[in-house]
Order: sequence, then C-alpha cells, then structure tokens
Amino acid sequence: MDFNVKKLASGAGVFFTRAVQFTEEKLGQAEKTELEPHLEILITRADSTKNWTEKILRQTEVLLQPNPIDHTGARIEEFIYDKLDKKLPSRTTNSELLGQYMLEAANEFGPDTPYGSTLITVGEYQKRLGDAEREFLQTSAVTFLTPLRNFLDGDWRTISKERRLLENRRLDLDICKARLKKAKQAEAKAAAAPDFQETRPRNYVLSASASALLSEEVDKAEHELRVAQTEFERQAEVTRLLLEGISSTHLNHLRCLQDFAEAQATYYAQCHHYTQDLQRELNRCANAVNTSHSSAAVCPNPNSCFLPSGPSSEPVISQSTSTLVVEQTQTATGTRKAKVLYDYDAHDATELSLLADELITVYTVPGMDPDWLIGERGNEKGKVPVTYLELLS
Repeated sequence: MDFNVKKLASGAGVFFTRAVQFTEEKLGQAEKTELEPHLEILITRADSTKNWTEKILRQTEVLLQPNPIDHTGARIEEFIYDKLDKKLPSRTTNSELLGQYMLEAANEFGPDTPYGSTLITVGEYQKRLGDAEREFLQTSAVTFLTPLRNFLDGDWRTISKERRLLENRRLDLDICKARLKKAKQAEAKAAAAPDFQETRPRNYVLSASASALLSEEVDKAEHELRVAQTEFERQAEVTRLLLEGISSTHLNHLRCLQDFAEAQATYYAQCHHYTQDLQRELNRCANAVNTSHSSAAVCPNPNSCFLPSGPSSEPVISQSTSTLVVEQTQTATGTRKAKVLYDYDAHDATELSLLADELITVYTVPGMDPDWLIGERGNEKGKVPVTYLELLS
C-alpha cells in the first residue's frame, strides 16, 4: 500500500513538472528542444494522412448509406456483432424492398392485368438492382472501408501513443536542461561571491559544505540530462520508424482505392445493363398490347414477350416520349427503306455497321429478336438494332 502511494505521488509530481514546463514553453519563459526537420515533416505528413483518411471514410460511409439514421443504426449493429464475434447479416437494400412491395402489389391487383404485369416486371428488376447494390456495398466495405478503419483504429493509435511518449520525453529533457542550468548558475554565483570570512572558520566550513552540495547537484543534474537525452533519442527513433510506415499505408490505401473504383464501375455497369433490359421488356409488353386487336391482351410473363413476325410483316419505328417502339404492319413486299439515326459499330460478323443519315433496306425474318432487323446496303448484309433506325413510308 505504501509503495502504491509513493508511486502515485511520484507520478503526480512528474505530471505537475511536465505541466509547468509545457506552460512555460507556451508563455515563452522556457526553452524548447526542437525535433529534427525530417521528423517534423513526417509528423505533418502523418497528421494530414489521418485527417483526410477520416474525412474520406466518413463521406464514403455517407455515400454508401445516405440516410443518417440508417447509417447510425448500421454502425451500432456492426459494433455489436463485432463485439459478439459474429458475422454481420446482410441488410435488405432499398431497391430490394421496393421490388418486394411491387410484387406484393401485383398479386393484389392481379398479375394478369396490364398494371399488375408491369409491376411484376419492374419489381423483378428492382430486386436485381438491389442485389447488385448489396454486392457493391459488401465489396466496398471489405476492400475499402475496412482497411481505412483498421489504419485509424490500429496503426494510428500506435503512432499517437508513441508521439505522446516522445512529447513526454522531450519535456523531461527540457526539464533536465533547465535544472542543470539553474544548478550551474547557483554554483557560479556561490563561487563568485563566497558567503564566508577567512577570519571566521565556522562560516568557512559551512560555505565549503554548501559549495560541495552545489557541485553534487550539478553532477546529478548532468547525469539526469544524459539519461533524458538518451531516452529522448531512443523514442525519437521509434517514432520516426513508425511515421515512415505512412508511405506503406499510402500504397495500401492506393490499392484499396483502385478496388473501390473497380467495384463502383462494375456496380454502375450492372445497373445500366438491368435498366436497359427493363426498358426493352417494357417496350415488348407495350408492343404486345399495341399489336393485339383486343384490349385484354397483356404481357403475362415479361421473359416470354415477343413480337410475331412473318414473311408478310415488318417492323415500323414509332417514337413516343423519347422511347422507340416497334409496331407490326402488313406490307406486300416485306422490305422497307430506313434512315440511320446514329452511328453503330458492328460487334461481330453477323451485324452490320451503320453511319448516321444513310439509307438502308431492312426486313425481318420469322423467329428473329424484335429488337433487331436484317439490314442490307449493297452487297453487305447483317443484323441492325431497330432503335438506331427510322423507317420511311
């Protein structure tokens, strides 16, 4: 118990001494040992890395989870599962939830009705978009957020701890310097103006004893200064090595950033693909309704909608609200002239490259995808997308 009290008192004394030294430095009443310029540069670079990593991490979390309430709840849930050492369950995305609502609404309104069938089509694609979003969130969390958070929670805490220790060692060193300076000043003052008279031996003995004490105090202060200098240099070296590791951190974060950008590109490409497929499905359903002479004709299954075609039918392009729809008309020849709206580069030998504003001959064949036509230009022939054409009357 006595040892603990002494240790506590000693620690409080050291803390108080350091506080006094720090305050005097701020007030300009005490000298401060400056760090090496290289070490100062490393510290500034490390602080900048920490600050910007925090900002990037927080904003990325906001990007992936825009709702602040949901974001806070997600972090709390993540913290709880992390403490329980359990895997965090995947959360339903907003797109998935929207798709589920649409499917449930379609069942209630009737899947065979035009509105119900369309709800089913859009709902299924919303669920696909939600799946892509959840995969993107999981990939981003693993490849980008986790490494950044590990740096802040791991490496940076170690660096901060060693920097605080370095600051304490510097304060101890400056305290020892100030103590030695005061001891030497007292010794020099005693030597310059001795407090004794040769005719009074008793004063001589007392003054000699005081001089010896001052000399001993100087020796003690010099020894403490050497120890403090050694401890300071050792801690400065440890801190320098840790701070130089920031370069490796930058390389690691660079790779993580590349992975994040790749995941983001994949996600948006999937979203674009799904939305394009959804638009084609809706166009097919609308086309099925338009070609049917009965108002009850709908597209019961979005994956089975098709355009009937034959030798006596050909597609005609009509435009409504910027969406091109294929309509079936009866002709005698089965071929028609079409004007190319945009340039198109063929993807394989079965397709025909197009130039804007040129005229080509187009027709369809039985069983052909309604999004495509056969185009002819001189001796060249191949498939062409109908959305790039304007059929002429």
